[in-house]
Amino acid sequence: MKSSIGIGLIGTGYMGKCHALAWNGVKAVFGDGPKPRLVHLAEVNGDIARKKADEFGFAKATGNWQELIADPEVEVVSVTTPNAFHAEMAIAALEAGKHVWCEKPMAVALADAERMAAAAKASGRVAVLGYNYIQNPLIRQIGAILADGTIGTVNHVRLEMDEDFMADPDALFYWKSEASSGYGALDDFGVHPLSLLQVLFGPVTKVFAHLSKPYADRPTKEGTRRAVETFDIASVLLELGEGISGVMALDRSAWGRKGRIALQIFGSKGTIVFDQERFNELQLYVTSDKPTELGFRTILAAPQHAPYDRFIPAPGHGLGFNDLKIIECHELLKAIGGETARVIDFDTGLGIEKAVHAMAQSHREQRWVAV
Repeated sequence: MKSSIGIGLIGTGYMGKCHALAWNGVKAVFGDGPKPRLVHLAEVNGDIARKKADEFGFAKATGNWQELIADPEVEVVSVTTPNAFHAEMAIAALEAGKHVWCEKPMAVALADAERMAAAAKASGRVAVLGYNYIQNPLIRQIGAILADGTIGTVNHVRLEMDEDFMADPDALFYWKSEASSGYGALDDFGVHPLSLLQVLFGPVTKVFAHLSKPYADRPTKEGTRRAVETFDIASVLLELGEGISGVMALDRSAWGRKGRIALQIFGSKGTIVFDQERFNELQLYVTSDKPTELGFRTILAAPQHAPYDRFIPAPGHGLGFNDLKIIECHELLKAIGGETARVIDFDTGLGIEKAVHAMAQSHREQRWVAV
């Protein structure tokens, strides 16, 4: 394996900074693999690009993302732009022979996601999506608990994802309420719980969905009002493989919820409960306990839950959101190095996109839809 690898970053907002922190931290945390060289950063104009390149540690800056992709020193491209730009940028990077780390969702249109998956396959390069919640050491532990049969045969799964960044009816209209951004809660963040289902149970096979808008319109900065074009709430019945039933509830307008992904897994011999807002702990109930001691036990993240130990040598201290991104970055580098890696590549990600579009179709047609 090479001692270093050249990195290009397109976009410097919330997720762009997360990627920059991950590229800066991955070698220090894990110690193995190539050392990322922060080669080139692209933003909407050269001035912003230069400012952010200086902050994040990138050598070159540009207001033209095509220039970054053409740079022969760039070997991996992080795409962290708004959803509508993912397909064009990722495909261009793959066709230029670069590996790609693209934020979710894959694309707004299913046809674009299919083109992305095809481009990844044709390129022979590694192309993965930004599903960092699957990297949580305790999500891995949940997978281990399911695999060893601790809670028996799983019969039902419930998932809720709630945030309140769209809860204020007087908040100004912005791009996440435009149809060009996608369906709304479904593909903006509903793909995250779907990624958890994917790694724990495999793909969703059938859906029945209802989508709704809590607010019909929003004020604009020009003093008018504009109709909301996306759905901030989604309620979905799911069918998983092996006859497991499921429910997924999504709400971008849920006052008081900040980053909630609540997962409940019910089995024949117990239950697992997890909440992303407290993602350094999980609750486990098992029927094998003594009758006098039955109840949920709390398991705190600890060095025994790899790769927690790479960050902190003591239990109960807790990881953070950006730490999950560093883990994801390390898995990407493992994949590039030809190792087995815990990633959602473009092919698997396309399955998640198909589930989202099946949910939207179900809402339109008011019926069960096979994925």
